[in-house]
Amino acid sequence: MINYDFSILNRIGLTHAAVGVKFSLMKPSDLPRLQKKLAFCTMLKEAQENDGFYATVEEHGCKVGPYLLGQMKEDPVYEGGMIGPKLGVYEDARANRKIYTNMYKFAAGSAPYTWFARINEITFNPDLMIITARPTQAEIIMRAHGYRSGAPWEAKGTTVVGCEYLYIYPFFTNKMNILISGLHHGMKARKTFEEGLLFITIPYELIPVILDNLETMERENKIDLPQYHWGAEAHEKHMKEIGAKLAKEIETANARES
Repeated sequence: MINYDFSILNRIGLTHAAVGVKFSLMKPSDLPRLQKKLAFCTMLKEAQENDGFYATVEEHGCKVGPYLLGQMKEDPVYEGGMIGPKLGVYEDARANRKIYTNMYKFAAGSAPYTWFARINEITFNPDLMIITARPTQAEIIMRAHGYRSGAPWEAKGTTVVGCEYLYIYPFFTNKMNILISGLHHGMKARKTFEEGLLFITIPYELIPVILDNLETMERENKIDLPQYHWGAEAHEKHMKEIGAKLAKEIETANARES
């Protein structure tokens, strides 16, 4: 049984399907096995454009995915930082090696199966919900993230192994993370997505929080804020009016107390 109602996402007008991801010890009972080799980062696009699937180590076309998922032994070529300088993305192995120092990854054998499905067709409770959005759409999600709590959002990543910050980092830290297409080597080289899209990865603990906040914003008519359509002059005037009104309310309240 799915624990969430994702229908509020339709209100945002996403142009790319939101995708749910699950890391599992077990095969799914109702998803087919991926029938091609893909890099971990491009499995997101595959899930957006096709039916759901699951992947094992055999379906990964790039070693980084199995490395992060605990599906392969440690590789000194990767961890020694030897590849980055050859690609021109790091000056030397010392710089490349540092990204592996604090890298989040699954323990060996703990996540042999990775499930993917579009949110509007999902049949499992996801560990991650990944939203691909243009800035105007992403702003709504990011605002929902801290609508009640005031919590800040963050955008964290590295030039290579961007899939760690797309999938693994949010899962283990329980933090929503944001990547931007065109900034990460593998997806850029493969031309997986057009540049300038935001990938917002929401871990399972925050999925109900953000969905609930979006529902509240919808009820309060705060999904599409009117000031975003006014222009600078009207916005500045409105801000001054709000400030003056609030200052007056404080003054009146304090006068009553005295």
